Amino acid sequence: MPEPLSDAAVSALMPDLRAVMREAADIARPFFRLGGQTSARIWSKAGGSPVTEADVAVDTFLKIRLSALVPEAAWLSEETADDPSRIGHDLVWIVDPIDGTRAFLSGHPDWSIAVALLAGGQPRIGFVHAPVGNADYEAVLGHGATRNGEPIRVDAKETLPGARITGPKPMLDRLSRGADVDFERIDRIPSLALRLARVAEGSVDVGLISGNARDWDIAAADLILREAGGVVCDLKGQATTYNRPDPVHGELLATPVALRDLVLAAWDR
Repeated sequence: MPEPLSDAAVSALMPDLRAVMREAADIARPFFRLGGQTSARIWSKAGGSPVTEADVAVDTFLKIRLSALVPEAAWLSEETADDPSRIGHDLVWIVDPIDGTRAFLSGHPDWSIAVALLAGGQPRIGFVHAPVGNADYEAVLGHGATRNGEPIRVDAKETLPGARITGPKPMLDRLSRGADVDFERIDRIPSLALRLARVAEGSVDVGLISGNARDWDIAAADLILREAGGVVCDLKGQATTYNRPDPVHGELLATPVALRDLVLAAWDR
């Protein structure tokens, strides 16, 4: 049985992971047109969601490079056929080659590349790279979170009035009715990984996520948010878990720990 990944091994891995993420962005970036339609070929997957040749190219690149970095890790990615043998692995790469594909193909800047390394069912490393703006959000379990190398923390706000919230309109409306306070609504952030990362950096207070998010949408940013003083949970307050046979989640909340109970109480009204 493979040895657990030590703290020293994780630290040694990070420079190579940063380089891999930037190379992945270099693959995707030529297909992106800010404010315009992507130059990439587009087709529909089962269920009707779009995928582009950029998604597939980045996924293929990451599968090769990340598997070389941690050969013993299993693989779960949006653009790779699921291998159920991952369930028996302690280490698992969880990857979204382009999180926010619809944003990417329409020229919206809020798309990202998200990579998490799981150990024992929870993220040990989280990395979200936003190519538009060159923002690197990183976290290693127990070592805090950073944006472009600088430490980040959730906002220190402890009350709901004036909180900056973002997410699907039906969820925002429901929260607003339950809380009966005035929120500041932020335009929806298409990339779920970036939605969580912006709570982590303190530019958003409450991020809401509709049902059917997958592990690859949130695992990397979940760790970044936790390490920045926040939490991702369902609407009963239960923390997220990963690498289950079905990697689908219900409605979720991302917020600083100080606001979690206030938001959950507003849902219950």
